[in-house]
Amino acid sequence: MKLIGVARLGRDAAVRKTPNGKSIANLALAFNYGQKDSEGNRPTQWVDAALWGDQAERLAPYLLKGTVLFLTLRDVHTEKFEGSNGPGFKLVGTVAEIEFTPRQRERSEAESKPAPRPDPKPSAASMADFEDDIPF
Repeated sequence: MKLIGVARLGRDAAVRKTPNGKSIANLALAFNYGQKDSEGNRPTQWVDAALWGDQAERLAPYLLKGTVLFLTLRDVHTEKFEGSNGPGFKLVGTVAEIEFTPRQRERSEAESKPAPRPDPKPSAASMADFEDDIPF
């Protein structure tokens, strides 16, 4: 099964090596779905995903908690686990494609405002130079 969508990282990615020497980064992904509740929040589905190989090593410094990503996960399935509250199930998959997206809600007010432009007042010397260049 495939899962395609926008998710937010729930924790920083950390790269580790398998006994065979392959790099792997485990990602905790929060996907929002469904309709908003009375407080304006959507339900969240957490997915544990693995990013393998060179991609894991190269992207790990940028895969920080809160980062918004557009992902395609392959081999998505449920796994049973034994937790402190008894047995449970979790959704897991492997990252097939990953793309960073702009953070629209977290932009600070300073970033969203355009930088003020200086008032263009040419000096008298530059105006004289400009007038001499006019061919008529």
